[in-house]
Order: sequence, then structure tokens, then C-alpha cells
Amino acid sequence: QIQLVESGGGLVQAGDSLRLSCVDSGRTFGSFAMGWFRQAPGKEREFVAAISWSGANTNYGDSVKGRFTISRDNAKNTVYLQMNSLKPEDTAVYYCAADESSYYSSLVYTQAYRFDYWGQGTQVTVAP
Repeated sequence: QIQLVESGGGLVQAGDSLRLSCVDSGRTFGSFAMGWFRQAPGKEREFVAAISWSGANTNYGDSVKGRFTISRDNAKNTVYLQMNSLKPEDTAVYYCAADESSYYSSLVYTQAYRFDYWGQGTQVTVAP
């Protein structure tokens, strides 16, 4: 069973960096795509980044391209989100999600409904 736990959030200043981690306690982590989404107060959940099972394919939301990098370590059942040049508008709760049905596919989706499992979220706050 997939269980996702995020960590690494916190309060930073604009221009700083943070790295989020998401660990899956299940045994099939290396077979499916993973994604990161975020939700700010009063706003809809927004796609941030996603990565295929092998790490070969990635996809990014327009607002984070060039600043954020998604990666994964299948040996550690972990997906990362490296966030650089953070802006106040990046403030949100960040969620990792698993697209279990992707099963060794090279496709990387951006829609939240494609993802079957979600973590509890980690707060990222960027002060001006």
C-alpha cells in the first residue's frame, strides 16, 4: 500500500532555497510516476512538477519552470522537489502524489485527478 509522507517545508525569505522530500512506505515505489502539487489559501490546487517512474521524463508548471527541479531516488522510495529562487507567491501547502496506475509508463500527467494517492502536505512560507 502506498503511504506518502512529505517533509522539508518551512519559513524562508524570498530568494532562498528549500528541498522537499516525500517518502513512500510501500514496496512498489519504483514503478509509477510521482508528482508535486500545491495549494494556497483561497486558491485551487496547482500542478507543480511530476516525474516518470524512471526519472527520465519530467513536467513542470509554468510558474516554477527554471526554478524548481523534481527528482527521485527509487532505492530510497523518495521523490524530491528542489525549490530555488523562492518567491512569496510560492507560499502554499505542498503535496506529493502518486500516479499508481501509470505503471512503468513514460507518460507524465499534470492533472490532479490522475494521481491516486496523496500525502498530508507540508507548509512552505516565503516571506518578502
